[in-house]
Amino acid sequence: MSATHEVVNQVPPLINFDAADYAPILEALQREGAHDALEELHDVGRLAGSEEAQRWGDLAEAHPPVLRTHDRYGHRIDEVEYDPAYHQLMTTAVEMGLHGAPWADPHPRAHLVRAAKMAVWGQVDAGHGCPISMTYAVVPALRHNRELAERYEPLLTARVYDPALHPPLTKAGLIAGMSMTEKQGGSDVRAGTTRAVPQSDGSYLLTGHKWFTSAPMSDVFLVLAQAPGGLSCFFLPRVLQDGTRNRMHLQRLKDKLGNHSNASSEVEYDEAVAWLVGEEGRGVPTIIEMVNMTRLDCTIGTSTGMRVGTAQAAHHAVHRSAFGAHLVDQPLMRNVLADLAVESEAATTVALWLAALTDRATAGDEHANTLRRISLSVSKYFVCKRGPIHAAEALECLGGNGYVEESRMPRLYREAPLLSVWEGSGNVAALDTLRAMAKQPETLQVFFDELGATAGADARLDAAVTDLKASFGDLDTLEHRARRIVGDMAVALQGSLLVRHGHPAVADAFCVSRLSGDWGTVFGTLPTGVDTAAIIDRATPKVGS
Repeated sequence: MSATHEVVNQVPPLINFDAADYAPILEALQREGAHDALEELHDVGRLAGSEEAQRWGDLAEAHPPVLRTHDRYGHRIDEVEYDPAYHQLMTTAVEMGLHGAPWADPHPRAHLVRAAKMAVWGQVDAGHGCPISMTYAVVPALRHNRELAERYEPLLTARVYDPALHPPLTKAGLIAGMSMTEKQGGSDVRAGTTRAVPQSDGSYLLTGHKWFTSAPMSDVFLVLAQAPGGLSCFFLPRVLQDGTRNRMHLQRLKDKLGNHSNASSEVEYDEAVAWLVGEEGRGVPTIIEMVNMTRLDCTIGTSTGMRVGTAQAAHHAVHRSAFGAHLVDQPLMRNVLADLAVESEAATTVALWLAALTDRATAGDEHANTLRRISLSVSKYFVCKRGPIHAAEALECLGGNGYVEESRMPRLYREAPLLSVWEGSGNVAALDTLRAMAKQPETLQVFFDELGATAGADARLDAAVTDLKASFGDLDTLEHRARRIVGDMAVALQGSLLVRHGHPAVADAFCVSRLSGDWGTVFGTLPTGVDTAAIIDRATPKVGS
């Protein structure tokens, strides 16, 4: 049979490259004095960009987890079965130290290094990042119970992944989750009805229904429940120390928009054994330690999606021709690519800056801790809200090729909304910011002091900061304007960081568009005069180099 056509003008797959070769990430480590982590980061990048690792992600996505409530004999087992590729992803992430490892790492920039590796590795598969992130986040919250922390923290920070359901203290490493959301409350966790009844041995028995618990095969969980003293935080092991399964029954797995490789479930606690973390009635302040860390990872994860979307779009444009020229050489496409790249750099820069603040805060720097709290809140809101529109535009750069699953762009698109929903959707995140400022007014001054570090460096940034300060004048309408105010805070922070630390072309494009308003309502509307060549070059993957 003769050939009917010749395949031409198709883009080679973006594989076998160093995914860590992205200037904003490398520059952040160098700026913070973490030069000694660069070699390890490039090792992560080469694996993340390899055909093998990307195949792991494909398999885990294509074969979602399956719930097995009972064994063949009718015994209740409540187990989730994963594709072997998922376990390979988890093993690799834990061995890289992306979970709780930074809390036991003496490196002065352990959290920043971990964030950089998380950003690079995250492109392979987003779903397994959920239990990895929760394990990272559980450690500071667990420290509200010194005895539990002393026993379990070494296992939560150990670089060993063991998916078997065994008593936690018999294992070499643990994975953690959290269980807060109930169907009648959602983000309003104080509306939870799960009960916690104290026992004579100091434990509690938890009974209730949780509407959304991700990674239900984790070894241990932090759970919110109503104790006699009010809403409280509890530590709940999946398997008790005598080897029996705790009474945590999985009702069903959620059929989600994205995040397919990760199991999310409804859970019934039927007198499940747990131990108090913190004080009775202080559940939210206790677990907020965990929430803050997962909000950091939401920001990192969204910036990762932006970087990957931009890289795929730029790679496609370099190799694809239309109307007599490569796409990357056509002025309008260059506008789109540069605009996507500016958004990606801004998100990446602020995410890694927040991770560096976390290092300073955990070392006892109270100013860094205050600045991190307010900056994390505004950045989580804004960066994660920008994720879906960025993913849509990046997908469109590939045209119809981006709409098919083989391109991986639909997966990126489905994943983007999650990080805005997780740990407080848009309104919750924006209002949390205002409440934090009302409760601790000094945080707003600390925030503006940070913006003041770039005073006089760029007139457009100065004007934006002046307008931002004025927006707090009308206190009666703050809640109505919460999204706009918090978004403006986030953009001013990104602009300040780019002016200080970013590439001049990127900082200029950001300030003229995002701060001066010389910008349209969609990506690809940068004004003339922007150095698109320098911006696009920074975002284009260096395949074969």
